[in-house]
Amino acid sequence: MTLDPSALPQEQNERFALPFRVPLRVLVAWNPLDTNSGDNEALEFAAWLGRSLPISVRVVSTLLRPWPASIGVLGKKYKKWHKKESQACASAVENALKQVELPRKYWAKEFSTLADGQNEATMLSDEAERFDADIILVGSNAAASKGRFLAGSAADALMHSSPTTLGLAPRKVKLSKKGINRVNFAFVDERCNESSPGLMFASELATYLEVPLRIIAFSPTGIGEVTLSKGGDIATELIDDWHEQALGMLDLARDRVIAAHESLEVITEVGAGKGWANAVDALKWKKGDLICMSSQPLGTLERVFVGSSANEFLRHVPVPVMISPATTP
Repeated sequence: MTLDPSALPQEQNERFALPFRVPLRVLVAWNPLDTNSGDNEALEFAAWLGRSLPISVRVVSTLLRPWPASIGVLGKKYKKWHKKESQACASAVENALKQVELPRKYWAKEFSTLADGQNEATMLSDEAERFDADIILVGSNAAASKGRFLAGSAADALMHSSPTTLGLAPRKVKLSKKGINRVNFAFVDERCNESSPGLMFASELATYLEVPLRIIAFSPTGIGEVTLSKGGDIATELIDDWHEQALGMLDLARDRVIAAHESLEVITEVGAGKGWANAVDALKWKKGDLICMSSQPLGTLERVFVGSSANEFLRHVPVPVMISPATTP
């Protein structure tokens, strides 16, 4: 069962120490003119979130222009062109939001905006700042396999620089009509442990939505087995050691969460298999699953930064993902 925070008495609402606001301010990157953008995964992600908690959605469409900002952007012709294109985008966005069945009450007053510039990731970050967004949602590159995520150029840049929580939607992913019915927290990066702020984020969200929390780690085999020297099973030994370490880390993480949320249903699992693809597929996934991840620290800046292991993991996840920025104390 999902919980409608807007229906809660104020004193009950305040007992949830959510690390984000309600309604959640959601910026969706979607371009009606981009024939390579695939289907409406990012918009469907937004509508899916709206089935679980109140949101305020703005859709940003971006146009890459070949000329610098100093040339003609203040002229009457440019302003007339921009107004016309903005109106066309708003019409397309309105139809798209209706198509994904996002209730009108969750549309921001300015639900569509058009940005033009020379760097798509920068435009998305700037618009997120203007909208004061809590999360930016992006869809997969159309070249991705069905149910898998492949970052386009803008998404890839945001995965290494976004100051805002980033939501990733796999291509043509099937989502539960009832919204989020299980929150997952994934241990992927070696610097992530049971004290990770992302784990607390996931546990607070699961508690708020009154859904189970699954804490997961992965043990992909076959990685690093090809070596120049002959003999020795060092890769196998290290993988076995990591598997044992992962089990211990999951136990500590479960204890830490339950200590803070006694009523929360918490389970732990390890996905093991040949390579990342099989390790991820070794776990059972539901249409109502959401994965939360911690970003790697990036100096003293609060930014999303996805390392190589996490990047490889994301290529095989079959459900939507939220990655929160990390900062070094």
